[in-house]
Amino acid sequence: MDKNRNLPKIAMGAWAWGDDGTFGGVHTAEAMKPVFEAAMKNGLNLWDTAYVYGMGTSEKTLGSFLKELPRDSYYLSDKFTPQCADRKSNTPVADMLETQYRLLETDSMDIYWIHNPVDAPHWTKELAKYFEGRENVPMLGISNHNLAEIKEAARILKEHGLRLSAVQNHYSLLNRTSESSGILEYCRENGMIFFAYMVLEQGVLSGKYDVGHPLPQGSDRGEVYNEILPKVEPLLEKMREIGNEKGVSPAQIATAWAIGKGTLPIVGVTKIKHVEDAVKALEISLNEEETNALELLADQAGVNTIRYWEKAME
Repeated sequence: MDKNRNLPKIAMGAWAWGDDGTFGGVHTAEAMKPVFEAAMKNGLNLWDTAYVYGMGTSEKTLGSFLKELPRDSYYLSDKFTPQCADRKSNTPVADMLETQYRLLETDSMDIYWIHNPVDAPHWTKELAKYFEGRENVPMLGISNHNLAEIKEAARILKEHGLRLSAVQNHYSLLNRTSESSGILEYCRENGMIFFAYMVLEQGVLSGKYDVGHPLPQGSDRGEVYNEILPKVEPLLEKMREIGNEKGVSPAQIATAWAIGKGTLPIVGVTKIKHVEDAVKALEISLNEEETNALELLADQAGVNTIRYWEKAME
């Protein structure tokens, strides 16, 4: 199967299902089941997770839903996180994959990523050694890598007869460093899919939050983002204005913008409304004037939304 050809234009993110303190609140499997079902019903069947999201919690919840479905009815995107690897093991990639297969109750991945560039050449080689010569190799990707690291990973994989198929970085109206650094262009030129995560900046660009309605207190995202809400208000107002003209929300505008830039956005979903927003975003297109206006206001906000685990891509 050509895994590139049939991917939906939006991925469903299960990061928040890990309840790791990033988002605030608890997301039980019982509460997430209707969200999962709504996404699948609407053809949004690409699911993105990682072991580090709650140290297996996200994967276990997602796996409890996927096990009830035919394997060819969904796409599974998971990650090898270097910080979680057993460095004393002779088979660290196999070890992590076996744990993830057990949690997800499956025996295959559709996309498998190196989660960040910690000891990037070493872990890229380990990934390459594991998949070299195997049948049914998933799409291989890297996340949170800059352009030089992406090129290095592509070279290493090629030396083992493998191909770098995808890049996943933080990309939103408020963080376009993967664009200005040339990463998006490189991906287009080399047939790689660029997955954009945090397109809504963990809710800041959803339209739900403002100075009078801050993000959840005590959450990691609240600590980081609440102080910048006044600076992004002009951008949010423009998003509302464009959204009102099209009959959609700011969240749908932010997602449609990412799609229009040629990326595949990962949208975190913890409510059925989040799924409905994603479905509507697929029906929206922004013209050049609207896109330019949004990007100008985003630049004028002058905020830095690069998080502690990330780096500027420039």
